[in-house]
Amino acid sequence: MACAFLGLGSNMGDRQRELDFALETLRNHADITLIKAAPILETDPVGYLEQAKFLNTVVEIETALEPALLLAALQQIEDDAGRVRTVCWGPRTLDIDILLYDNLVLSEPNLIIPHPQLRQREFVLVPLAHLAPNLPVPPDNRTVRELLDQYQQSR
Repeated sequence: MACAFLGLGSNMGDRQRELDFALETLRNHADITLIKAAPILETDPVGYLEQAKFLNTVVEIETALEPALLLAALQQIEDDAGRVRTVCWGPRTLDIDILLYDNLVLSEPNLIIPHPQLRQREFVLVPLAHLAPNLPVPPDNRTVRELLDQYQQSR
């Protein structure tokens, strides 16, 4: 079993219901065990700013799925929630990203681990620090707390 951290976000429709749907679907997935979830934050959009605020959280899971199969399972959950991909960083009913997967460093056309924007996203670092502040993040193994402190000092 691998340990992974996922970022969840929603800014369309009933945002809380979308996150609840994602959490329940993760809990019921045969190859995923939901370990814990961080508190939900309301955050401003990043990138494409002409959209509603997001609800965001991070969850810790254990999974028997290899990274590509986990990504496929998460995209199916997004699709089941009515996600339509039209605008990069645009509005979405549900977004689920693989942030970390064990200590894996992976760069494939459709999947990069650690998530490439993890270090620049306060809406990821804050809830991730709530769950695992001392977790080393590859490739340099700085802890989540160190990354969050660096991000906040750079603002």
